[in-house]
This record gives sequence, structure tokens and C-alpha cells, in this order.
Amino acid sequence: MSSLEISLDNLVANFPSHFTSEQKSRCQTLFYKYLSYEMHKHYQGKMQTLPRVGVWGFNWFNVWYTPGVSSVSTSIRDNDSLSLELSNRGNLVAVVTDSTRVLGDGDCGASGGLGVMEGKSLLMKYLADVDAISLCINNRDSSGVPDADKLIDFVKMVSPSFGAINLEDISHPNCYRVLEELRESCDIPVWHDDAQGTACVTLAGILNSLKLVKKRIEDCKIVLLGAGASNTTVSRFLFLSGADPNKTIIFNSKGGLHRKRYDIRDDVRLNQQWDLCLVTNPLCINEPSIALRGADILIALSTPGPDVVKPDWIRNMNVKPIVFACANPIPEIYPYAAKSAGAYIVATGRGDFPNQVNNSLGFPGILKGALLVRARKITDNMAIAASLALAKTTSLFRGKLTVNNILPLMSDYEVYSHVAESVAQQAIKDGVARVHYDKGVVQEMVLTSIIKVRKLIERMEIEKPSSDLLHNILDRAIQEIEESNK
Repeated sequence: MSSLEISLDNLVANFPSHFTSEQKSRCQTLFYKYLSYEMHKHYQGKMQTLPRVGVWGFNWFNVWYTPGVSSVSTSIRDNDSLSLELSNRGNLVAVVTDSTRVLGDGDCGASGGLGVMEGKSLLMKYLADVDAISLCINNRDSSGVPDADKLIDFVKMVSPSFGAINLEDISHPNCYRVLEELRESCDIPVWHDDAQGTACVTLAGILNSLKLVKKRIEDCKIVLLGAGASNTTVSRFLFLSGADPNKTIIFNSKGGLHRKRYDIRDDVRLNQQWDLCLVTNPLCINEPSIALRGADILIALSTPGPDVVKPDWIRNMNVKPIVFACANPIPEIYPYAAKSAGAYIVATGRGDFPNQVNNSLGFPGILKGALLVRARKITDNMAIAASLALAKTTSLFRGKLTVNNILPLMSDYEVYSHVAESVAQQAIKDGVARVHYDKGVVQEMVLTSIIKVRKLIERMEIEKPSSDLLHNILDRAIQEIEESNK
């Protein structure tokens, strides 16, 4: 066993050589979970508040606060748009959740989403220099049932303090109504990353995968496993990009979506799924095993695995099948198992496997681009423009497309400036931008700010975890795997 690097790049190399692929995958999951808990306990969270102005003596508080700040208050009173220029509002995002569907952990109670929301805030800052605040909302009624109206009202009330809203981890079906209402009623971008963000990055990965297998999207038979916020939006983006609804089959937990799903028709909360029932799955197929016969693409965003997607399903797919198994924290089928069953390209939602379909590739640059042009909303065209930018920059920064290289990595920091530029220009075209920039200006602005914020974080000299701690947690994860197989 070698010394574990602080980057954790050699984590897998420190696993016992006799571990199978499945054991290595499980061990990685355990290690990251145990280390995450210890690190959050040590640092007491991931975010803090720091000033962006100097204090060159106590008289400067007369400038930053009263009496001087009165000029700011009255200027905004007379022209509300100045709130985006005279405060941090223009670069500030509220990450809002009711914690009812936190990753793969379900309803975690009102405060249970804080870890994920702080993580989202950290990603925004590090990847695109966007400031963000985590807001976990208790919107339960007297019976403990989440109330969509309370969440909607809350966001409307706090929106004057923010340049954009990022909705996160809101359970189905409230997530649909909350997004639909707020997108139309707020004059700032409201982004649901579980839906739009996932769809944006998924589309980019699919487009690049299709280049490798030399297939056209309009010719492909597509199966989507899961009909929550993510896959319903994935399907919409696929159709907008040329996929044929008649060759598409979508499943929820009760079977295929089709015109005979009267349970969906009769539930007014499921209008988006009913719309899909009317245009997809003309043969009314109810079994994934049947639907996947001859399918070109499987996109699974359903239940954490690893045995949700069966190897036999993949064996019956068309030549060079594309399999996206993106449940977190454990994919519906592990990549090694999907490959063994014949999958040509496999993607997951995890960074410790090749081809991570990672929302973090999308939302920082998308929100940054929208914020810089003071967009009133994020249109589907803007999201698809981001997808096309991601697909294009993969070969630009990662070299030749391969079966294990269909998307950029988070470490390709210039990607975020390209995404922001594409989103900003599309916002201008769609007529939702308050501020216009010439082509290339936003890209340069974002690239400069990313470099600046990373240098700032380096200068903070944050204490690193000790080697002993890392190895103790590694030993704990290895031991648990060893004991589970006795």
C-alpha cells in the first residue's frame, strides 16, 4: 500500500489487489462517505462569509454602512435594477430546498439537505465564482406533508435579495409545480438543477456518444428508466434535439408511460408525465426488458442500484448500446457489469468512474452566464446552448472523443467560461437579457474571475486532513468490505 495522496487520485491503487471490481466500487463509496462525515465535523460545514471590500480604518464603516450607505438605499428605491449593480445581488444565488428528496437518501427533514446545498454553493464558487447561500425550508403542513405553495411563496418573498434561484432536491410531484410557477412569476432566473441541469449534461453526453457510434439521434430507439423531474426534462431536451417520441419509451415505478396510463391522466399533479404518455410508447409496453430489445440508448435516472438494471436487458440492446446509469450514490448497474453485458459506452453520475454525467459541468457556467447578462429567466434554448457547448469543449480540452471520454471534467476550468458565453449569447437572442455583451466578452470575464477566486482560496491556507486520518478511514472501508465477504 502506497501513501494516499491528498488529491485522492491514487485511492483505488491502495485497495487490496484481490478486490473484485464490485468490491472496489463499494469500497470507494464507503471511503468517501466516512471521510465526508469526518471532514464536515472537523470544518463545521463548507462555506463561510468573507468581505469583498477593504476596511482601511474604522472610518470606512461610515462608507460601507451608515451614513454613507443611504445613497445606495435611495438609489435602489428609485431604480430597482441598480440592486444588481450596487450590491452582491448580481452574483448571488439562493440554493433552495425542502430536503424531501436529497440525492438517493429521500426525505431527510428540513435541515437534512444542508450538506448537499453547501456542496452546491462550494461548487458554484470554485468552478465559476458565483456566490451562493443554502436555504433549507420547512414547508410541511400540520400533517407533515410538504406544501408546494409555501415553497413558492418563500422564493417569491426572498427573490429581491438574489440574482438567481437554484431549486434542489424537491420531491416529485411538487418539483414540477414549483418550477413552473416560479419561472413565470419571478423576474430572475429560476433553475431546477435536478431537472434542467441533469438534462443539459445528459444531452451533451448523448450527443458525443452518438458521434462515436455513428448514429443519428432521430434514428435511435431510446428507453428512459425513471420518470421524475430529471428524466422528464431529459426527454424534452432530447425531443428538442431531434429524438423521435414514437421511438422513445419512458418508465416510472408502475410501468411504461403510454396513453393507457389512466392513473397518470387522472392526477392533475402529473400533467408533464401525461403529456409524455400521449406522444411516446405507442405500443404501450410495460416491461423494461421488452422495451430494451433493440434499443440504442438507455438513460436510467431512477433508484440507486446496483441491481436495478439487469445485464440481460443490455445484452438484448442494439449494436454498440449506450448506457447512462446515473442514480446516486450507486448507479443502477455498475460500469464493469454493464460493459460485461455488452454496453459500448457507459456513463454514471459518479466521478470515480469514467464518463461522469455531472451536473457540476453545467450549472455553475449556466448560472454565471445568466447572471452576467442579468437574464430574467433561463430558457430551454439557453440550456441546450450549454449542452452544445459542453459537447464541443470535450474534444477541445480532453482530446479525441473515446468510449471513456465523452464529457469534459470538472478540472477543465475553461469549460465554464465557454458554457457561460453560450448561455449569455442565447439569452440575448431569446430577448431575456437586460445587459448585452459582444461575443467573447463574457467568456473572458468568467475565465478571469475563475482564476482570481482560485488564487484567493489558495491564499487562505486551509488546514489539510492528516495522512493518518486518510489512512485510518481507508483501513475502515477496506475492513468493512473484507468482513462483508466472509
